Amino acid sequence: MTDLVWSAIAPELILVTAACTLLLVDVFVKPPLRSLGWITAAALVGVVASVVIQLDNLLELRAAGDSSISLGFGGMIIVDGGALLLRAALTGVLVLAVLAAWQMLQQIGRRAAETLALMFLATAGFMLLGASANLVMMFIGLEVGSISLYVLAGMTRESLMADEAALKYFLLGSFASAVFIYGVALLYAGTGSVSIAAVDAAFTGQILTRPGVLYLALALLAAGLLFKVTAAPFHAWAPDVYQGSPAGVVGFMAASAKLGGFAGLLRLTTITFDRFIGDWQPALAALAAVSIVLGTLLAIAQSDLRRMLAYSGIAHAGFILIGVASGSAAADTVIFYLAVYTIQLVAAFAITAMVSGPTSSGSALESYSGLARRSPLIAGVLALMMIGMSGMPVTSGFIAKFGVFRAGWEADLRWVVIVALVASVAAFFFYLRVIVDMYMREPVPAEAPGTPRVAPEAGVAGSVALWVAATVTVLAGVYPGPLLELIRNALP
Repeated sequence: MTDLVWSAIAPELILVTAACTLLLVDVFVKPPLRSLGWITAAALVGVVASVVIQLDNLLELRAAGDSSISLGFGGMIIVDGGALLLRAALTGVLVLAVLAAWQMLQQIGRRAAETLALMFLATAGFMLLGASANLVMMFIGLEVGSISLYVLAGMTRESLMADEAALKYFLLGSFASAVFIYGVALLYAGTGSVSIAAVDAAFTGQILTRPGVLYLALALLAAGLLFKVTAAPFHAWAPDVYQGSPAGVVGFMAASAKLGGFAGLLRLTTITFDRFIGDWQPALAALAAVSIVLGTLLAIAQSDLRRMLAYSGIAHAGFILIGVASGSAAADTVIFYLAVYTIQLVAAFAITAMVSGPTSSGSALESYSGLARRSPLIAGVLALMMIGMSGMPVTSGFIAKFGVFRAGWEADLRWVVIVALVASVAAFFFYLRVIVDMYMREPVPAEAPGTPRVAPEAGVAGSVALWVAATVTVLAGVYPGPLLELIRNALP
C-alpha cells in the first residue's frame, strides 16, 4: 500500500494533536495544572490504545503466516514489527517520564503546558524516525525529536547550568544533524535514491568499482545517529547536558534519544547496508569497545550521580552496539535491551529529581548518604536500578547483557565480548558505591552543621512511576519469556 493510511501514524497524530491542544488551551483558557493533566492522561490513553491495536493486528498477521510489510504515504512510512516495538517502548518511556516529571510541572507553573507539549513532540519525532522508510523522513523525525529536547534542556530558565546544557546540546546536536544529512546526500549521489529499501535494491546485481562514496555515506549517517545514543567518541556533550538539564525531564531526554537513535541505526544496518556487514562490522565493534571502556572508567571517577549515569549510558551504548554489530539476527536482543534499560534510566533520573529537586542541576553523591533511613522506597528503587544496570542476575539487566554478549560471541566478536565482560565487573564499583552510600553511611547535613537533610518525597505520580519501573526490572529478569516472545513474534 502506498496511499494515505492515516492509521499507520495514529500514535504520532494523537501526540501532535495533544501537544497543539495543550498549548492552545494554556494560551486561551489558562487552566490549572490539573486540567492539563486530564488532557495529558487522555492523550496517553489514546496513544497506548493505538499502539496496542497496531501490535495486536501485526501479531495476528504474523500468526497467520503473513510476513508482508505495509508502506504508507508514498512509501515514506513503514509499518513493521521494528517500528511498532519502538512506538511501544517510546510510549512506555513517555508515560513514566510524565509521572516522574509531575513535581517539576507543579513548580514551573505556566511553562508546564510547554514542557508537556515538547515531550509529546519529541516522542512523535522519534516514533517517525523509527517508522521511516525514507532517509529524508528519518531526518525529519530526527530533527523534530532533537529540537524538542534542545528546548527541554533549558526549560526552567532559572539556572546557568541549564542554559549552558541547552546551548551545548543545540550546537553539537546541530553539527551531528548536518553530518547525517550530508551522509544522505552522498548516498543519493551514489545510488540515485533515498529510500531505505531502494538503496539496498540498487546494490543487487551490481559490482561496485568505487564504493568509497557509499562507505563514507554510511560513516556519516552512523556518526549522526551515534551522537544521539551517546556512543564514544560522539559522547562529549552528554555529561554536561545530563548534569545541567532540569532533573524532572533529563531521564526522558536520555531515554527517548537512545531509543530513536538506535532505531535509525538498526534500519541502516539490517536493511540498507546489511549486505556490507563484513565491512562495517569491525568498525562498529571497535566503537562498542571504546564506548564500554571509556564510559566505565570515567563513571568510576564521578562524584555526581547524574554525571555517573551519563558515563554509564555511554558504556551501555557500547553494550547495545555489540548487538547491532552482530547483524539482523540479534535485533530482538537489541530491542529487549533498549526497552528494559530506558525504563531503568527514567527511574534513576527521576530519583535524582526527588532527592536534589525537580528543577535542579546536578545531584552530588553525598546527597544520597543515609537515604535508606530518610526514604526507604526511593532508596530501594534506586538500589534496584543500580543492580539492574550492573547486570546482576534476577534483574532485566542480566538478561539484556547476556543476550547481546551471546549474539556477539556467535558473530565472532569474541574480543569485544571479553572486553565488555571485564568492564561489567569493573562497573560494579560505581553502581555498588551508590548503594553503600544509601544504606551504610550517615546522612550529610544539608546546609548548616547539625541540620539534617529533608526526606525526599516521590509524590503519588512519582511513586507510581517508581513501582512500575521496579516491577518491570524484576519481572523481565525473573520471567523474560513473554517480552522476548512478543519481540520475536513481531519482528519479520
